[in-house]
Amino acid sequence: MEITNKDQELETASATLVSGMHFVGEVEGFRIDLDAEEAVGGTGAGPQPHLLLLQAMAGCTAMDVISILRKKRQQVSGLKVEVQGVRADQHPKVYTQIDVLYRVWGKSVDSQAVERAIELSRTCYCPVIAMLGKVAEIHTRYDIKEESEGRS
Repeated sequence: MEITNKDQELETASATLVSGMHFVGEVEGFRIDLDAEEAVGGTGAGPQPHLLLLQAMAGCTAMDVISILRKKRQQVSGLKVEVQGVRADQHPKVYTQIDVLYRVWGKSVDSQAVERAIELSRTCYCPVIAMLGKVAEIHTRYDIKEESEGRS
């Protein structure tokens, strides 16, 4: 099968076998090792591919939220997005529940601005949330710490 729609930009990725269940993935010239769990022949050479969905969600929504907070002139000095997922017991073992925690550091950061940034990412901008939200229940929450409190 080949995509033939010439009106849209074509995005590509590949995975090339190294050995066992170890593959090297490549996207836009960036490489990442992928592997399976030990029970099915993996050796720990990289994350399991499904975990990259959680990483993609964290990165996608983090970029949205920091961009929106900057446009709202919030004095954010740090942002960390932590994503946890629960998968179905039966194959294909899709994610059924995903929890997203936004940790924000800064000076006098407005909680309403953070809530709105998360809402916009979730409902308008983040394609990963939009896709995974079709199969999983997604919950979001946030924590704001004043700059002097430090990060952990």
